[in-house]
Amino acid sequence: MSLKAFADSLPDYAKDIRLNVGSLLNDAALGDQRKYGLLLACAHGSGYKPLVEAAEAEAAGKLSPEAANAARAAAAVMAMNNVYYRFVHLASNKEYGQLPAKLRMNVIGNPGIDKVDFELFSLAVSAQNGCGMCIDSHEKVLKGHGVNAETIQAAARIGAVMTAAATVHATKI
Repeated sequence: MSLKAFADSLPDYAKDIRLNVGSLLNDAALGDQRKYGLLLACAHGSGYKPLVEAAEAEAAGKLSPEAANAARAAAAVMAMNNVYYRFVHLASNKEYGQLPAKLRMNVIGNPGIDKVDFELFSLAVSAQNGCGMCIDSHEKVLKGHGVNAETIQAAARIGAVMTAAATVHATKI
């Protein structure tokens, strides 16, 4: 099933989500690697298997194997990092922020694709997971590479729409 077919299966009360998925699919501003990589990373980031399957089908043939793997890897490592760094940020005891994380995250340093694309994927999944510390960290790297606010916003928007699509689909009546 394509992402369009997935979106078309959403109920009428989620018409806005359906339309937003269509808008994302038709948007050419990011380029295919970023757009389909973000869609794939955010589908995996949602943890909702039907959306993951639709995004995998949509991205097939549009992403290199390396980019598809990097999108999956961004979702995987952010599933871990977002929980840990959200804890560090929210804990009243600031001592945790001074301790080494002791978490393997080698893929961040060597994602197999352009660093900017991987950082965008990571930022979008961090937005899905609500980790402000990770959002700030990825946004800083992106800004350091000259990425504009509109591109960063587009990544966050994809995370928002994909999360909404997964939520509605999982609970549709």
